[in-house]
Amino acid sequence: MDVLSSPNDVRCLVRRRRASGHLIGVVPTMGALHEGHLSLIRAARAECDTVVTTIFVNPTQFGPDEDFERYPRTPEADLELCREAGTSIVFIPNVDDMYTPDAATTVTVSGITRVFEGASRPTHFDGVTTVVAKLFHITEPDRAYFGQKDYQQQLVIRKMASDLNWPVTIVTCPVVRDADGLALSSRNRYLTDSQRRQALVLNQALTTAAEQALAGHRPWQIENTLTETLKHADGIRPDYAAVVDPDTLQSVPDDCRRAVALAAVWVGSTRLIDNRLLTFPET
Repeated sequence: MDVLSSPNDVRCLVRRRRASGHLIGVVPTMGALHEGHLSLIRAARAECDTVVTTIFVNPTQFGPDEDFERYPRTPEADLELCREAGTSIVFIPNVDDMYTPDAATTVTVSGITRVFEGASRPTHFDGVTTVVAKLFHITEPDRAYFGQKDYQQQLVIRKMASDLNWPVTIVTCPVVRDADGLALSSRNRYLTDSQRRQALVLNQALTTAAEQALAGHRPWQIENTLTETLKHADGIRPDYAAVVDPDTLQSVPDDCRRAVALAAVWVGSTRLIDNRLLTFPET
């Protein structure tokens, strides 16, 4: 496993691998790796000859009052996990290599970035799309792997890649959960034991949404139940809860066959997101 910090060194190594006939997969992360990240690396390993895992706590996707400074950083543990999961190249750039002092370019995806996460965190997606665009330029992947937990993010990246004619396939891998059902997140370590127990209502409410969809409840009914459940849950402060089209994040008609339930909540000072794909019976 090669561990590199220079964008040019990574680009050169990837190009040598490609010249040898390798299919290149990239897994962008912010470190503090957990089983969710490792599932992405393993998926890339199963489909690609060379797997590049990037570890970069990207400052531009954090708002001014968010947790950039305290975001967990576990570099030694991350490298060992990358090695065990089958990463070929770990790219750990410095901030100055990714954003020069005179940088004046931002990649913006309009429309789909203005709702839900984009409404709550107005500068977030510009930071995400800009850094992912840079990582794609550096690693030149054939396939890029993202988790379903960040549902809106993977839609935004799909849109960016399509609009910019990037020759990369975006692969979305399933949410990975702890035994108690809580979706894995680097931010879960912020939770106290009591807050973690309270946070379980998020998965429980989304599970109910999926069950209601299969039972034939209408989307607006499911959204109302989801909203009310989170609104009245102990220790939970909802940010948003919605049932929307899984491709556009727009409203869905009563006779839709597919939807996604999205939710974000605050548990103490920790913000958690989760989602569930919904399937409705034929009528």
